Amino acid sequence: MSSIIKIPFGPQHPAFKEPENFMFKVDGEYVVDVTPRIGYAHRGIEKALEARTYILDLYLIERICGICSHAHTTCYTQAVEEALKVDVPPRAKYIRTIVTELERIHNHYFWLGIVAHEIGFETLFMYTWRDREIVMDLLELLSGNRVQYAMNMIGGVRRDITPEISSEIMKGVKVLGERMKYYKKTCSNERTILTRSVNVGILKTKDAIALCAVGPTVRASNVKRDVRADDPYAAYDEIPFHVVTYDGCDVASRIATRCDEVVESVEIIRYALEHLPTGSIEVIVSRLVPPAEIVSRVEAPRGENIHYLRSNGTDKPARYKVRAPTLANLTALCKMLIGGYIADIPVVIAGIDPCFCCMDRLTFVNIKNDKTWAWEGEKLRGYGIKWYKKQ
Repeated sequence: MSSIIKIPFGPQHPAFKEPENFMFKVDGEYVVDVTPRIGYAHRGIEKALEARTYILDLYLIERICGICSHAHTTCYTQAVEEALKVDVPPRAKYIRTIVTELERIHNHYFWLGIVAHEIGFETLFMYTWRDREIVMDLLELLSGNRVQYAMNMIGGVRRDITPEISSEIMKGVKVLGERMKYYKKTCSNERTILTRSVNVGILKTKDAIALCAVGPTVRASNVKRDVRADDPYAAYDEIPFHVVTYDGCDVASRIATRCDEVVESVEIIRYALEHLPTGSIEVIVSRLVPPAEIVSRVEAPRGENIHYLRSNGTDKPARYKVRAPTLANLTALCKMLIGGYIADIPVVIAGIDPCFCCMDRLTFVNIKNDKTWAWEGEKLRGYGIKWYKKQ
């Protein structure tokens, strides 16, 4: 008789902040296989974008993710601006970079609190989320909003940075950098964290490369891959910074990578504010976008974000696709889980900083016979061709 049994994990589970399902096969306390099932938070945003103008799409794109809203709008505006052949003013590029790094700090503080919660270290959870308020206050000071900043517009940014705001940002990020150094020291010495993170959720370097992992997840497996350095955008080609990597390949390395990235973000912001160019923050652009096909990439807090735009000369996109970092990390996540303990499942999943609402895709369900299926690429392409011929 087989000793392997199946255990469903989600879609509603205390360890998840969003609905997702993983079906585990376990032998005793060990995970021997896992199958993810995505699609619980699919919202049809890509198709909805085709029915709205480029200006209205900007605000829909921002709602793909609450934490990475600026990364998504940066990717989107870059794609549209490239299709329009518009050169954004240097000051706007620096402001975009500053907001991008503030968003990264916000995300990593948020994530560290989640990981502490999954480990059961509630004190660290409360301290990091208390300090997270500092960066949220700075984003509100800069943009008027704490989450959906709406800073980007096609052709530049919506708000400028005054000397008074610059001074406040400098003060705030200094505190955040110092606090994160303290938290890294705590995570490196506290036995509660080390027991639950060292040699847990292993993703070897060769597996990280083969499975196309992205962001802090791949950098914690000793792969120096970062869109900001590999394919610079905004002002990253003018700002010196260090791509953080660790070679532990486990949850502990993912914690250390993100802690150091916060410190690096503080230095990027400081440099950008000290070298902020003068001049305009926007250029006037046409509402009609000429026919083009553009692929835009940015390094979101969770990893590489890819947007695809196909324009047709109108004021609405003909096609738009989004590949969020969590989708890229899903196969690597399954690799990390296999061979580990059941008790480590929550912290390993949290280790990739998943955002399921960003990445969800659709599965068909026949409610009469409970049959489910998904379309392969060719089937989807054929449907797309038929659909567009009718338009």
